[in-house]
Amino acid sequence: MILGIDTSNYRTSLCLINLQGSIVAEEKQLLMVGNGKKGLQQSEALFQHVKQLPLLAKNMAMNHYRLVAVAVSRKPRPVEGSYMPVFLAGETVAEMISHFQQIPLFYTTHQEGHIAAGEYTLENPIDVNHFLVVHLSGGTSEVLDCRRNHEGYEIQQLGGTKDLHAGQLIDRVGVALGLPFPSGPYIEEMGRAIDSEEKDFSVPSSVNGYWFSFSGPEAALLRAHQEGVSPVKIARGAESCIANTIEKVLRKALEEGYSKDILIVGGVAANSYLRNRLIHRLSPRSIGARLYFADPHYSGDNAFGVARIGLNQYKRQKANVVY
Repeated sequence: MILGIDTSNYRTSLCLINLQGSIVAEEKQLLMVGNGKKGLQQSEALFQHVKQLPLLAKNMAMNHYRLVAVAVSRKPRPVEGSYMPVFLAGETVAEMISHFQQIPLFYTTHQEGHIAAGEYTLENPIDVNHFLVVHLSGGTSEVLDCRRNHEGYEIQQLGGTKDLHAGQLIDRVGVALGLPFPSGPYIEEMGRAIDSEEKDFSVPSSVNGYWFSFSGPEAALLRAHQEGVSPVKIARGAESCIANTIEKVLRKALEEGYSKDILIVGGVAANSYLRNRLIHRLSPRSIGARLYFADPHYSGDNAFGVARIGLNQYKRQKANVVY
């Protein structure tokens, strides 16, 4: 088996896969965020990872398999200077396992893990090596020109948020509405309750080329809440703002000749309103985008994508060994 490890801002994740890429066992656990809080300090998140890793491992049966490699995300993105202390928890465990078991250790990044999880949970695979990726989560909101390579992915950022991430907008609005953190599933459920004949409440999206901002929409949504606009309308307003923003950016990318194959990953990408809206607006023949969404179960932080990248590197290493 290959063991994948991911210790992100808000979830501890372990995944064991066999050499055919199928999941043998997996465990993941959200970090605890206090009621009314909008996030965690890195020190607190790191402490929770250290406590949760051995507990999750004990729940995973080996089923007579043998561990042959371990893969771990050790930084947020595959760019110079990308760093967050939380990833030290997974990296430390992976390096110890590799040393004592005398097995290969493969490094990747959290963002590449999201892309791989998206790719390997698609019903219909992306049949080109060069495609666009939209990564929407609580810690990242980026539009990426992405190309597969033997280690994972070669990524060039086209644009992204200038301030708040899409997940932060959802969580801050959700907490203001009295919802638990993280608020994504609760915002989606609340938004579904809107009357189909009632006009949606909306706030303008702020887009400049491939770059966008969510701080203005956040202020407008919170102000509307204080003025008595119904929580249901506020929830749908947050969803529609993100959908409108991403639609504008992707239309520009398509007009400028970037790939029409677009993979959308990250926790926010699990939102069904966002998915349906983008498919409806960008898939018509006149536009021609081919949209791919990760399985909602693997849109959020997980170690499956990390394990799959480890498997690919393990197979390549084995193929290049000269006996």
